[in-house]
Amino acid sequence: MAAAAAAAAAVGGPQPPQAEMPAPGLALDKAATAAHLKAALSRPDNRAGAEELQALLERVLSAERPLAAAADGEEAAAAGGGGGPGAAEEEALEWCKCLLAGGGGYDEFCAAVRAYDPAALCGLVWTANFVAYRCRTCGISPCMSLCAECFHQGDHTGHDFNMFRSQAGGACDCGDSNVMRESGFCKRHQIKSSSNIPCVPKDLLMMSEFVLPRFIFCLIQYLREGYNEPAADVPSEKDLNKVLQLLEPQISFLEDLTKMGGAMRSVLTQVLTNQQSYKDLTSGLGENAYARKSHEKYLIALKSSGLTYPEDKLVYGIQEPSAGTSTLAVQGFAGATGTLGQLDSSDEEDQDGSQGLGKRKRVKLSSNTKDQSIMDVLKHKSFLEELLFWTVKYEFPQKMVTFLLNMLPDQEYKVAFTKTFVQHYAFIMKTLKKSHESDTMSNRIVHISVQLFSNEELARQVTEECQLLDIMVTVLLYMMESCLIKSELQDEENSLHVVVNCGEALLKNNTYWPLVSDFINILSHQSVAKRFLEDHGLLVTWMNFVSFFQGMNLNKRELNEHVEFESQTYYAAFAAELEACAQPMWGLLSHCKVRETQEYTRNVVRYCLEALQDWFDAINFVDEPAPNQVTFHLPLHRYYAMFLSKAVKCQELDLDSVLPDQEMLMKLMIHPLQIQASLAEIHSNMWVRNGLQIKGQAMTYVQSHFCNSMIDPDIYLLQVCASRLDPDYFISSVFERFKVVDLLTMASQHQNTVLDAEHERSMLEGALTFLVILLSLRLHLGMSDDEILRAEMVAQLCMNDRTHSSLLDLIPENPNPKSGIIPGSYSFESVLSAVADFKAPVFEPGGSMQQGMYTPKAEVWDHEFDPVMVILRTVYRRDVQSAMDRYTAFLKQSGKFPGNPWPPYKKRTPLHPSYKGLMRLLHCKTLHIVLFTLLYKILMDHQNLSEHVLCMVLYLIELGLENSAEEESDEEASVGGPERCHDSWFPGSNLVSNMRHFINYVRVRVPETAPEVKRDSPASTSSDSLGSLQNSGTAQVFSLVAERRKKFQEIINRSSSEANQVVRPKTSNKWSAPGSAPQLTTAILEIKESILSLLIKLHHKLSGKQNSYYPPWLDDIEILIQPEIPKYSHGDGITAVERILLKAALQSRMNKRIIEEICRKVTPPVPPKKITAAEKKTLDKEERRQKARERQQKLLAEFASRQKSFMETAMDVDSPESDIPMEITTAEPQVSEAVYDCVICGQSGPSSEDRPTGLVVLLQASSVLGQCRDNIEPKKLPITEEEQIYPWDTCAAVHDVRLSLLQRYFKDSSCLLAVSIGWEGGVYVQTCGHTLHIDCHKSYMESLRNDQVLQGFSVDKGEFTCPLCRQFANSVLPCYPGSNVENNLWQRPSNKSIQDLIKEVEELQGRPGAFPSETNLSKEMESVMKDIKNTTQKKYRDYSKTPGSPDNDFLFMYSVARTNLELELIHRGGNLCSGGASTAGKRSCLNQLFHVLALHMRLYSIDSEYNPWRKLTQLLEEMNSQLGNEEQQSEVPILYHDVTSLLLIQILMMPQPLRKDHFTCIVKVLFTLLYTQGLVALSVKCSEEDRSAWKHTGALKKNTCDAEKSYEVLLSFVIRELSKGKLYHEEGTQECATISPVAWSPESTEKYLQDFCLPFLRITSLLQHHLFGEDLPSCQEEEEFSVLSSCLGLLPTFYQTEHPFISASCLDWPVPAFDIISQWCFEINSFTERHAEQGKALLIQESRWKLPHLLQLPENYNTIFQYYHRKTCSVCTKVPKDPAVCLVCGTFVCLKGLCCKQQSYCECVLHSQNCGAGTGIFLLINASVIIIIRGHRFCLWGSVYLDAHGEEDRDLRRGKPLYICKERYKVLEQQWISHTFDHINKRWGPHYNGL
Repeated sequence: MAAAAAAAAAVGGPQPPQAEMPAPGLALDKAATAAHLKAALSRPDNRAGAEELQALLERVLSAERPLAAAADGEEAAAAGGGGGPGAAEEEALEWCKCLLAGGGGYDEFCAAVRAYDPAALCGLVWTANFVAYRCRTCGISPCMSLCAECFHQGDHTGHDFNMFRSQAGGACDCGDSNVMRESGFCKRHQIKSSSNIPCVPKDLLMMSEFVLPRFIFCLIQYLREGYNEPAADVPSEKDLNKVLQLLEPQISFLEDLTKMGGAMRSVLTQVLTNQQSYKDLTSGLGENAYARKSHEKYLIALKSSGLTYPEDKLVYGIQEPSAGTSTLAVQGFAGATGTLGQLDSSDEEDQDGSQGLGKRKRVKLSSNTKDQSIMDVLKHKSFLEELLFWTVKYEFPQKMVTFLLNMLPDQEYKVAFTKTFVQHYAFIMKTLKKSHESDTMSNRIVHISVQLFSNEELARQVTEECQLLDIMVTVLLYMMESCLIKSELQDEENSLHVVVNCGEALLKNNTYWPLVSDFINILSHQSVAKRFLEDHGLLVTWMNFVSFFQGMNLNKRELNEHVEFESQTYYAAFAAELEACAQPMWGLLSHCKVRETQEYTRNVVRYCLEALQDWFDAINFVDEPAPNQVTFHLPLHRYYAMFLSKAVKCQELDLDSVLPDQEMLMKLMIHPLQIQASLAEIHSNMWVRNGLQIKGQAMTYVQSHFCNSMIDPDIYLLQVCASRLDPDYFISSVFERFKVVDLLTMASQHQNTVLDAEHERSMLEGALTFLVILLSLRLHLGMSDDEILRAEMVAQLCMNDRTHSSLLDLIPENPNPKSGIIPGSYSFESVLSAVADFKAPVFEPGGSMQQGMYTPKAEVWDHEFDPVMVILRTVYRRDVQSAMDRYTAFLKQSGKFPGNPWPPYKKRTPLHPSYKGLMRLLHCKTLHIVLFTLLYKILMDHQNLSEHVLCMVLYLIELGLENSAEEESDEEASVGGPERCHDSWFPGSNLVSNMRHFINYVRVRVPETAPEVKRDSPASTSSDSLGSLQNSGTAQVFSLVAERRKKFQEIINRSSSEANQVVRPKTSNKWSAPGSAPQLTTAILEIKESILSLLIKLHHKLSGKQNSYYPPWLDDIEILIQPEIPKYSHGDGITAVERILLKAALQSRMNKRIIEEICRKVTPPVPPKKITAAEKKTLDKEERRQKARERQQKLLAEFASRQKSFMETAMDVDSPESDIPMEITTAEPQVSEAVYDCVICGQSGPSSEDRPTGLVVLLQASSVLGQCRDNIEPKKLPITEEEQIYPWDTCAAVHDVRLSLLQRYFKDSSCLLAVSIGWEGGVYVQTCGHTLHIDCHKSYMESLRNDQVLQGFSVDKGEFTCPLCRQFANSVLPCYPGSNVENNLWQRPSNKSIQDLIKEVEELQGRPGAFPSETNLSKEMESVMKDIKNTTQKKYRDYSKTPGSPDNDFLFMYSVARTNLELELIHRGGNLCSGGASTAGKRSCLNQLFHVLALHMRLYSIDSEYNPWRKLTQLLEEMNSQLGNEEQQSEVPILYHDVTSLLLIQILMMPQPLRKDHFTCIVKVLFTLLYTQGLVALSVKCSEEDRSAWKHTGALKKNTCDAEKSYEVLLSFVIRELSKGKLYHEEGTQECATISPVAWSPESTEKYLQDFCLPFLRITSLLQHHLFGEDLPSCQEEEEFSVLSSCLGLLPTFYQTEHPFISASCLDWPVPAFDIISQWCFEINSFTERHAEQGKALLIQESRWKLPHLLQLPENYNTIFQYYHRKTCSVCTKVPKDPAVCLVCGTFVCLKGLCCKQQSYCECVLHSQNCGAGTGIFLLINASVIIIIRGHRFCLWGSVYLDAHGEEDRDLRRGKPLYICKERYKVLEQQWISHTFDHINKRWGPHYNGL
């Protein structure tokens, strides 16, 4: 209550006197007061205490400060007396806490109450976006969910579970055995027996019982006070939110109370549900004016809570609001006036109402009068009820929802709350409908309702006691009623049917889903569903509701203009049918599985048929559907179909007992058939003017989530109708609907009144395909569930290989999750393993990543590939083609059939006996005539027929033979009585006998122009038993339409004359007799063929040979006995014909004889054209292709010759090809100039000063080198708080420390020459190896700049893709004119002594390098240098203390060379053992890069005084002078220099091209320094004893001949020299123990020295390889040192390799070793005089870096996810919305988080610059995906975590457990190290610094 008062205070306003603070004494000592009151109340006679407490509460918790003042906040606050607004509020809460605790401390009180928590339920409540788990193995209800903690503490190994992000919020069900199985409970909630929880002491919660009612009442008063009925349209959301903010502390206080556990919850339950205290406090009587006012506000708010709505005008009373409208409103709306009981619609009401809106016959709800409560104003009896009421009014504030849900573990509360919720249900939905935040509100509603209705026991109870079902159905009707419009289907003017308007917000925004989802939820409980199915009134109302969707979203075909605006309402329509109609239907069906439930089915079917009948009446439907209209929504038909199917399949009902009469069946089939025909029209592009959305509808209708609620029931219903109606009638209806009747004529020309010629073929194909599907689909006609699953799976796998998840998604399953085929259930997995093989995820060379896929097994292709199923299930037509292509490939590969196969014929599962009638379609004359006609037309090559038509015709014939009636065994009985003959085409209806029936003459109607007219009419006799022409036998024109009319009339012989009148006029006006069209004339054709003879001729035609068919049984009589011959199962048309003829012969001896006869006759020549239309098409294609190829070659040849002539004139040289071989053969050492091809202009030539050529390069800053560590143990990604990653041991950190140490003590310019930089942010240069003229490149860039197409790169930053290979690049590196590789002349070994060479080197370095004259080349060199500098950030270039000093540039330039060499070394695996040419081969650009760098380096001459070269090669006399100038900082001692850096400086300071012997000389000199450094480092590392021992042994050998090449001598000398200084002094004893646990043996010393020198040798060898083009030798790892040193010329050639190799033998001292060493040591000593520690640290260099690696990731993704997704960001301390972690260094960052943004850079981008110099690799925690940032672009790389089926789970949508895929991670690391992200990943986009 405290909170309440506080809020009031906050609202301010002059406080009324009662609200003054309690007397000061009281205020000071709340605790004492509380203790006193508690004592008073504990006495047996506690009236006095109670009164005192009430008075205190009155005072403290008075809500009497006008909340209205909240609107004008500031003044109010200012006016608030006392200690300011917040104070009073705090005060009140404090009081409450004190009183509850009864004088003790509040925290202790909380702890005490918690001890008595008996709750065995978890009940943790969460809000949207929380990560929870669902385990289908443990769940009883499909909505079951667990919090992460309970899930991980329970045992779910091997279960079918997944992690999910909660959309609407939820609560943990752990411990609730109504919702989940007990085996899944976690350790904490495994049932506790209540006995071991002690009883709650009475006095502990005594105060709560007194205080809480006042507190809650106070809260309610605030809520009343704060609410103002919104004005007419403006909802006062802002005001509501203000009130809620003020009440935040109070509600939080209540929420905290709920968390104290069961004891406190039961007190709260008592308070909330106690009707007496509610009455006492809120009656609004009494003297308190304030209370009265608050009560009045409450009553006003209640007024609008009923469903009766005077305020909303009905939408559809659009014509003048006639009297009828209002009554109807009342009536359709189930009793606004409360006349629910007497709702029988009397006639006069009907008459009235029908003007206003469709006549609603029976809208009756259950006629119990008590139901009226649904409509009425609410009445509240307890705090709980009023609290919920305000919760609804305030549109479900999150805090309130959480409080109400937190109470649910209390069973008593749960029941009370559920009843209250149901009581308010109508009001909730009404509020939702008006709400503007309907999305949020929907989520919050479902958050509550799913907790209540998932529990079967509870749902059953409220269904029985509170009419839950009635309420829901009524409210649903009420919701939809507001958006009805008149249906335009069929009869636009007089239609009385109303449908929902899909454009309304209610449907478009799916506002109805909370209601529907609750409804589906409660129907999943058997007890509830049974009540529904037994209650006739409810069923009637429900069918009524469903009929609102019948025929919605009507499409009218546009015939003239294209529609201007494509409406997208179809989304809403499909969603509505699926959610509001189909899902409840599946829910009900799941309870109709056994015989005992027959009654339910009968009920549903009965009311469904009634509703359908009403619908037909309302739309005025007789027998013809209106043309050019289609609706895809027929939920009533589908309800009917699905319940029929269930009845036959599961309940053993007799089908005929639930079927209506023939007339109704005829009506029922019309609309589903219309949809099938429209599908064909849409695919034939006849609806193209309606825009793309109509294609969208056709696709959605068959799409996997919809097909089993839409197309499947439609086809099933048509199958049922076909099995019961006259087959001739049905077949003719089909062809009429598909508009191809006119095409089915023997004549070669015809006129089609309803179809354009270009659509005829595809419509005919559509009609035949539909018939094939109709006759061969067995989904509802006898297949078991497992067979269905298998067929679906095979169809999907045949179209394409599929991942496991896409298969789950594509296989339609009943949307109701209890249906049995649950994804992941055993049947799915077992069927999958039976039909498919798993292909593990692999990598293709391009680097594109595959997912784990399933592909059909060979035997599936062989026996189970079913084209019919594939056609039925394809959303895109191309998938059918794809399935056929895969089938063809399989047959070729397995050698079964080489050519282009036809779709195979697949045997079907037997029909269920109830549907046997379906096969009559195959044995009706109408179909036979159509088949005969089509075969004839195909044979005669009439237009508009295709191979597909033939294929389907043969398929139908074969189906007929497979399903022929048994009784036709006896041949002779084939001729029936005379009544069969009137029809002249075929004698009977059995296909087997009709096949052999010869047809001689046919009379056809043809246009007068047709060729047939000119022929003479044949003689007036006809052979065979057909009788003479006078009998008009032959001459009958077969008109499908007339047939259909006739049958229709026969069926409907209505006595009432008016019915006939209805039919007749239509017949006459629309389908005029064919003769009436004047231009048609009659001709008689001589045919003389039977189906058999046509087939045999067709065989000849297809094979292109005369007499190609020979009956196989003449050779091998066995064939007739065992018909299943594998030879016939796959093949093309020829095979199909052979198979059919064989089956025909098998079925009857007569047919066999006739086939033999036909084959004996010499076949008359086939009409001259021997090529079928289809073949002709393919031939045409071939010819066209051939011609195109020839044209192309001609063009290319012409182009090449033109180019050649252009080059000859332009360059005026002989063609270069002929030159080159000449040069090589010439004897004198002439240097060949390198020739480059420009990939833009195509010319070849050398690079010259004025027209330089350049290499296409990509410059990128890289910190990969800096990530090397000296530790083999890979770093792991931290997954607990303890694990942290410290970057101290990385290469970059070590180098940084070293440089700053040097800069502290030595001269800056000297320091900058002693090290290399570029470990972080070094510039790496790579090329694709293509070259172009620099001027061509400039114009290429210009054209890119003007190109408006959006590229993935930014041209302004100089980025482009190589014109040839499309590799990403951003600069061009000029090629230095000159030889390929400086060979010949420069490589000849000279015999100069090393001393001479040293002098030459010094002289050459001394010459200042002037920049060459201003040529194009030099300009380009300058510009590329600028590019290189700009590639990396300033902080990675400037290390000098004086910014911008030239030393900086100098350091940067040679470091670029170093970076590229070091990286190449890493790409080779860190050593050169593999040898060979550069891995990148021609792709290396180091040579060109060296030229550019050298050119620039030579601009800075090093003062010869400071040139380290002199210190290395000369002895300086004035050694002591150095010590004098202590005050100025000295130079860096030479032993502290980094030798590799010195090498690069020396080489780049030389004029290019460099001579080989100079190079070797420099290497030799530097090696001496390196070796000495190794010795010094060794001496520092070893212990005092080791040192003295070495000092001694070495001194003995000092005078031997090769003392300078013995490491012992040198080492002892170094130790002796350095002992003069203080270097070794500082060492304590303990330290040596840590450094050297091992004693140094000669072997270990030698190994140490070799390892110390190897990195330098590797880099030097690489450099030599690039500068002089020498190949690198390959070797074993052990011998790498000796091989490299001999390759570099360090080893004397005569060196013997027998005895073990000693590194010292490579030394070649330019001056006496001991002198120069002592000179070097002297510098060290003079430094260590002052700084011994640092001196020592600088000497120990770590040179052995391991290869860089990304962090090691844990096996299971969940470990990463659980730690990071809740982790707070270290910068902003919030939990980021999109957390990410850097895989290079493990830093945790907020992706896209504005919280951590710095100067417009978001954190990931910033980190990528700091950590990877612009390259960042981040794992997105919530998506399991890796994202790469490269400079200003980014791309999604993919995931390295895959599930058990080898699939990624981006965004963790499926939430299955994920495991690391090592191969993928390796690929990622490889791309990082080799800097190839830009080349391999294709989809880059700019990130605008927003990541």
